[in-house]
Amino acid sequence: MCLITCTMDRCYLTVTTVEQRFPIPGPRTSMSHILTSSQRIFCRSKVMALISLEDLDGLDDEQLDDDITDNPEPMDEDESERLMSHWQAVASTHQVSVPQEMRGPIQEMTRNSQQREPLPFTPISSHEKMGEVQYEERLYPAGHWACVTRGDDLYEQSISMAFMKLMRFICKENSAGRYLGMTVPVISYIRMAKDGKTFEKDVETAFFLPAALQHSPPQSCDPDISIVYRQPIRVVTRPFFGTTTEETVGRQILLLWEILGATDELHSDRYAVAVYENPGVPRRRNELWFIRRDV
Repeated sequence: MCLITCTMDRCYLTVTTVEQRFPIPGPRTSMSHILTSSQRIFCRSKVMALISLEDLDGLDDEQLDDDITDNPEPMDEDESERLMSHWQAVASTHQVSVPQEMRGPIQEMTRNSQQREPLPFTPISSHEKMGEVQYEERLYPAGHWACVTRGDDLYEQSISMAFMKLMRFICKENSAGRYLGMTVPVISYIRMAKDGKTFEKDVETAFFLPAALQHSPPQSCDPDISIVYRQPIRVVTRPFFGTTTEETVGRQILLLWEILGATDELHSDRYAVAVYENPGVPRRRNELWFIRRDV
């Protein structure tokens, strides 16, 4: 927990989980630059509920939030290199490399990794077997999506390259010129080839714009990214864990068809893969979506 307390002329940041108390330099009224980068990241989600206007003597929540997100102290060089090396290692498993211009977006996304907005949905039904969820049915709302299509040699290359483009869009390469925030999961739409077993090359990767941007969505500086308004979508979904390659997703498609049985109510030539966590997370959470023909 983080708590700011003030005496008559000085304030203190107390981080109770590590039992540290940091004296804050300067008088009570000059607090827009008081926290180090690590303190800001650690305290961001906790401190806002604990500071009142009286505590801050005129520094309101919006000012504190802007100071944390818009003017963060840069990572030191060693930390930056470790982070970049980690992403390169993960990318190599998808047979792609991370260009140096991704260094800034990677740092920005890392700083804001706990501020992801869940994609809203309405649950319709849940089906279990021996206490384990076999599949769920959900309705997702209409809204604006940021979409990019790639047609690389491998499915995993396409989704990796597309996501790097979306990261740059989220991190200031947009008409608003600022960090936009993001929602989870990120969705990849796939189509089956004529043989019904392999994927077509073109894969669309998309994320639903945060609620605050839905009424006036910013545009991308990258012509490959489109902001698209889509109608509601109704899906049958089943969770799975681990990497998302054409092989692993293909197995999940066959498994869900075995569970559901043949039906004309679902598309059999197109599917979606929902990814909730970044590629570096062990056994990351994913979902396979079967798309209903009618909402």
